[in-house]
Amino acid sequence: MVFSSLIFLCLFLPVVLGAYFLLPRFARNWWLLIASLLFYAWGEGWYVLVMVWTFAFNWGMALAIERFQARSRTILALAIAANLALLVFWKYTNFLVDGALNPLLALVGAPALHIDHIHLPIGISFFVFQAISYVIDVHRKDVPASRSLVGFGMYKALFPQLIAGPIVRYKDVAHEIYERRETIEMFREGVRRFCAGLAKKVIIADVMAGFADRIFGLPASELSTGVAWIGVVCYALQIYFDFSGYSDMAIGIGRMFGFHFRENFNHPYVAQSVGDFWRRWHMSLSTWFRDYLYFPLGGSRCAPWKVARNLFVVFVLCGLWHGASWVFLAWGLWHGVFLALEHFGMHTLIDRLWRPLRHGYCLLAVLGGWVLFRVETLDQARTWFTAMAGFGARTPDWDGLITRELLIIGALGLIFAFGWGRSLAGAARAAIDRRAAWLGDVLEAAAIAACLVWCIAALTANAYTPFIYFRF
Repeated sequence: MVFSSLIFLCLFLPVVLGAYFLLPRFARNWWLLIASLLFYAWGEGWYVLVMVWTFAFNWGMALAIERFQARSRTILALAIAANLALLVFWKYTNFLVDGALNPLLALVGAPALHIDHIHLPIGISFFVFQAISYVIDVHRKDVPASRSLVGFGMYKALFPQLIAGPIVRYKDVAHEIYERRETIEMFREGVRRFCAGLAKKVIIADVMAGFADRIFGLPASELSTGVAWIGVVCYALQIYFDFSGYSDMAIGIGRMFGFHFRENFNHPYVAQSVGDFWRRWHMSLSTWFRDYLYFPLGGSRCAPWKVARNLFVVFVLCGLWHGASWVFLAWGLWHGVFLALEHFGMHTLIDRLWRPLRHGYCLLAVLGGWVLFRVETLDQARTWFTAMAGFGARTPDWDGLITRELLIIGALGLIFAFGWGRSLAGAARAAIDRRAAWLGDVLEAAAIAACLVWCIAALTANAYTPFIYFRF
């Protein structure tokens, strides 16, 4: 079940919200836990037990860390190891056997190992990292361990952020798990945010996905320079509006239930450097790696070679977190190289550049990274980089590619990706409020209703389109 599906919009969410506000306050966490487990089991079936195991295990380990202070480091190490073992088994076993172990066995003449494909539970990377941050924060005494298994289970399984984030840390919402207060204004803001995210997904991301899929599916002999650049720009818009749209919907649903989730995106395509990009893109993940890996390794306050090591370790793991393949590893290394270069002096040169040139440099680096993120193999990546460098097919196939839909939705995507849409909307709302505040509310409600109708009509007519980050 996905947020941008009719069964979620017309059945699941209205029923869960209606029952939630009819129930007495003491029963609401129970209801959210049951609804969240049902939400996950709808698509994953018995794999919901993996989720149940994670919250029961980490709830108990956190209590043990708090109770047995003398052995807290040992218990923490066991908890982290168990969580990582879970992630490695479900997500990386096939990759480790097929991509690493079997090539080594072939070198020594040993027979290859063959194992069946292991199903990847949706969102496992998110809820495992969420669990690790919890036990670490309890060990650091940043937050007390939860005494309520129901409350902690509800936090871990909470369906708005369960499958694709943002990675919500327990310490950020601990007080709201037991003492939240829902208001009409929060509900209104949640609806507004949810509809904005739905529009990002359905109106922009799904349309860009059609063009990106078509272009990335072209054979190398038909991939010209112009077509390659159009394809990667389409994918850049697709992944931004797809993932930020999901985050907006998650934040909006959380707000309806009285939760305040941290922001996950801050117009990353306006960044002036790769470092600035990562302070704006998937902020819950980048700050997770910063707080629980980069800083413990020493951060930037150590010898230069250690700083370089820290950056590469973080981004190699960041790449592998996104997927068990060599292209994701290459994507992590790609960003690690740029961040290391910027840290060791290139930022001085970049800062001296004319602002549009700084922006152009960042976009080129990010777009190059998206090629690695989108292709399936390193050979495909080489083909794409060759085409983008000007050595693509001589006779590009433009037939049916440059359409009115691409131009309109692409322009709309660029306007909102660079923050111009929000600025224009804010200016218009301020001008209207100066004349009649009620008119601004009416127009805003009309715009939200129009977007919702547009989205439902599009969902009725189009096929199922899952969110990109569901596979992580």
